[in-house]
Amino acid sequence: MRVIRVGTRKSQLARIQTDSVVAMLRALYPGLQFEIVAMSTTGDKILDTALSKIGEKSLFTKELEHALEKNEVDLIVHSLKDLPTVLPPGFTVGAICKRENPYDAVVFHPKFVGKTLETLPERSIVGTSSLRRVAQLQRRYPHLEFKSIRGNLNTRLRKLDEQQEFSAIVLAVAGLQRMGWQNRVGQEGGCSVPVAVHTVVKDGQLYLTGGVWSLDGSDSMQETMQATIHIPAQHEDGPEDDPQLVGITARNIPRGAQLAAENLGISLAALLLNKGAKNILDVARQLNDAH
Repeated sequence: MRVIRVGTRKSQLARIQTDSVVAMLRALYPGLQFEIVAMSTTGDKILDTALSKIGEKSLFTKELEHALEKNEVDLIVHSLKDLPTVLPPGFTVGAICKRENPYDAVVFHPKFVGKTLETLPERSIVGTSSLRRVAQLQRRYPHLEFKSIRGNLNTRLRKLDEQQEFSAIVLAVAGLQRMGWQNRVGQEGGCSVPVAVHTVVKDGQLYLTGGVWSLDGSDSMQETMQATIHIPAQHEDGPEDDPQLVGITARNIPRGAQLAAENLGISLAALLLNKGAKNILDVARQLNDAH
């Protein structure tokens, strides 16, 4: 039986995500055997420095990419947010799993259970390693302070619960759900720059929202654009029984729909840039480098 070696990070959450992908692949290809190869990455090893300060790209993917280049693994599983914006030469995204809950969640220190970010005491410290989250939250909750918190999900929750430094931390709902820790969610709401994007497909329309924030939250810009795309109804956001894997080549989606989606993204980026997004990002980059 042919063995397919699947690369992944060693963290518990990464293993849970990889196990779910391998389970789907086994169901699709019962004649193959899958072996999981776990390894640590630069981002896993450097835990005393904010992600934006480390000065390297591909912090959570580089070691796995090297293993793929050397044919030590046949494919690797990542959280999409950890992928670099430009993949190394010869690499491609083979498939994207159906997305989990896309929202952020606030998890509070036990002494603040029942609170919200708005009702936390003045100068309470909220932990997050994402510049985008800091920028968004600083703008809405100017009475709070924000500090980088590193480590896997288990480590960050332990720092929150066992130390008195953080009043709350901000995490992805998806990770908490996959770990079975939904009960820790106290409030719902690429990590290296303060930008975000969200898409919805409904009734033949693709809605794309993009946002840019200054690091201190004092300046922001958000725009939504839409385009008509003709795709099979089962590929719209909807029921739980939608297909679990979507090939990045999207062979069963008309080329015109793919081009419309790509052009919508380019148009939205151009609109934001024309309205001053580049200035906001340039200032954010300068401030981050200075610190």
